[in-house]
This record gives sequence, C-alpha cells and structure tokens, in this order.
Amino acid sequence: MSKRDELIAKYADDLKNKCKINPDMDLLTKVTIGCGPAIYNADSSTVAGTDAGELETVKKNFLMKKLGLPDGDNLMQAINAVIDTYGRSERSKYRAVVYYMLTKHFGKEAVYK
Repeated sequence: MSKRDELIAKYADDLKNKCKINPDMDLLTKVTIGCGPAIYNADSSTVAGTDAGELETVKKNFLMKKLGLPDGDNLMQAINAVIDTYGRSERSKYRAVVYYMLTKHFGKEAVYK
C-alpha cells in the first residue's frame, strides 16, 4: 500500500468515525490527489479550525479558486459547519477531509470528474 493509499484510508476512517459520513471513495481519492504534496507535510496536511487566517486561505484558495464559488458569507458559514461536523475539539482536521466535505456541501463533485 502506498503512502497516499494509507492516508486516504485514514481520511476515510475520519469521515466514517468522526464525521459520521460514509465517503465516496472515488471522490475522496480525487480530492486527496488534488491537495498535492501538502498531504505529506505535518503542518500543511491539517487545517487549524481556530486560525482565522487559515480559514480565510481555505475560502480563497479552495472554495473560490478550485471550486469556482463567488465570495460571500455562505463560504465562511460552510467552512464553520464543516469544522463543527469534524469536531471543534479535534486537533487534527485533515485538509483532504475538510475539502471533501466542502466539495460535497456545495455539490461541486464535477470539479473532480
């Protein structure tokens, strides 16, 4: 099993057990690949749910650039809803899991087809 496959399995486990979501493994794999080398770095592989600057980066670089969503209050509301689903007290919020849930939230799966 490759390192990426191990990480995807870990992300799927988080979705099932921490978020109570049965993941679409094909989409999760594509989202993980889309994160690029960031998934292999301890700092960039996670999202700090309490860091306003980092959440703003998720909004601009992922929601607006990658998913092509227009700026609006709904973007930060969606990010906060995903952080709540993951669990605010959960220290390791994996970037790929957060991006997966945001992709599903906005119905933007077609971006990864």
